[in-house]
Amino acid sequence: MPPWSPLYHRDDPLEIASGQGCWVRDGHDRSYLDFYSGIAANILGYDVPEVRAAVERQLRTGIVHTSTFYLIRSQVELAERVARVSGIADPVVFFTCSGTEAVETALLLATEYRRSHQVVALRHGYHGRSFGALAVTGDNRWKGMGLSPVNVAHIPAGRPEGSTSADLDGPAYVRLCAEELEHLVDTELPQPVAALLAEPVQGVAGAVPLESGQLAAYAEILRERGILLIVDEVQTGWGRTGRYWGYQWENVRPDLLVFAKGVGNGLALGGVVGRREVMSCLTMPSISTFGGNPLATTAAVATLDAIEDRDLPAHAHRVGDLLRERLDRQLCDLSSVLRVQGQGLLLGLAFVRPGTHAPSPERAVAVQEECRSNGLLVGTGGRAGNRLRIMPPLTVTAEEALHGADVIAAAARRTDTHWR
Repeated sequence: MPPWSPLYHRDDPLEIASGQGCWVRDGHDRSYLDFYSGIAANILGYDVPEVRAAVERQLRTGIVHTSTFYLIRSQVELAERVARVSGIADPVVFFTCSGTEAVETALLLATEYRRSHQVVALRHGYHGRSFGALAVTGDNRWKGMGLSPVNVAHIPAGRPEGSTSADLDGPAYVRLCAEELEHLVDTELPQPVAALLAEPVQGVAGAVPLESGQLAAYAEILRERGILLIVDEVQTGWGRTGRYWGYQWENVRPDLLVFAKGVGNGLALGGVVGRREVMSCLTMPSISTFGGNPLATTAAVATLDAIEDRDLPAHAHRVGDLLRERLDRQLCDLSSVLRVQGQGLLLGLAFVRPGTHAPSPERAVAVQEECRSNGLLVGTGGRAGNRLRIMPPLTVTAEEALHGADVIAAAARRTDTHWR
């Protein structure tokens, strides 16, 4: 494996050998409550009866791949489902194998439709590891890697810890951001501008949401100028933020919506849904060999059935509030914990050096290790590596959520004592 492919718990790597519900077991038969869920991909958890039955049924046909040159019934059914819940008028769906590939597709469509390679994206955002996706990424760890297939300018996202604009209230911050976008697209950038690419909650940045009204303000500026809005819902989609899509917390309607991760409950699947006019602009044939394959789309149809039957977006909203309130209450007196951010069951917890806003990635890693020792799996992230990433399956119960919060709080206290 290459040295740039990271591994959690490097001193004692963890193999996840089996799972059921929101719990997994490692290669030594130790049990863990999973608050990371495969980077938000295992949206229903593990060994889900409906999904397992659907996959087994497809396997018994002997067909796991045909290519999209032939009709795939489950792909058509899934496209109809995605189109129906997308909130986009006259939608068309194209399937890929990953979120990265879906972002590349959206950029291809937007730049072709607008006949421009000029793109705007959000600071601190992350959209995948490929050439084009890295080009639009606003995280300093990946910016400037090699040449870029598009021209990119970055505008403000939400306010993470240590923000120099922390003295501004919400509306004032939104006005400042909107003015920056207006000046950029009207004065600074070559015309026309193709699109703005935005995550409603920035996942890799550590679950940092946009300010209330910020996406709507951006969308209005774009609409007046015919610039496309691409919403990256790879981590926020399928109910994780407490709505079916993260953008639905604002009064906006995207032109293109990128999805992946949770749609297949762990099977490799992504895609783009967008306005027919934009989705139909390519003049050359284009396919994704494995995108929308029979196995993944069969699993996805069963996954969406479960999400809708159990009303998991509403459940994520309720349980996410409980989880966040418990964390806030138990950690409010720790000077090494700055704040909990996020929406629904996509949360981030920032660790700093006590009494400052200086990021402390060492503390985040120490808390992650302490959580593992006490049977809870969480991730780390953020542009400084100092944020705990919390994203359990949407099927997590209130009791499991509160238990996980207690483990995190106890770990934070133990490591805080150690660092002192």
